[in-house]
Amino acid sequence: MDREVIIPEEMREIVDRAGYAPAVKVGATIYVVGQVGRTRDLQVIQDPREQFKAMWENLRIVLAAANCNFDDIVEMTSYHVEMSKHMDVFRTAKNEIVPKGTYAWTRIGVSELAHPGLLAEVKCVAVKR
Repeated sequence: MDREVIIPEEMREIVDRAGYAPAVKVGATIYVVGQVGRTRDLQVIQDPREQFKAMWENLRIVLAAANCNFDDIVEMTSYHVEMSKHMDVFRTAKNEIVPKGTYAWTRIGVSELAHPGLLAEVKCVAVKR
């Protein structure tokens, strides 16, 4: 089966710096690595609401580079620092962009993420229809 590495132009720096691809497409399935709320130059956004909005936008960018959108997501996992403190804001930001009830979703509380200040990370699997 064909395997295609997905690297949106906006995310070239993460590949150069961290050495991994934002997504890999195998057949009609797209595996998207954890996306977080940071700027294009990899700076963590401090405001929780803005960080979560940027995280969803970064996920949208990766999906679009694979010719997919949020409707193509079949499974999603999110990781949260201080989950109970930020879940309402996280969910509000998610509901503004991601369709409800169209994917399986697991939420996991963690003590920390890759960089100080990150509050959430989301990864997913999408299937291009």
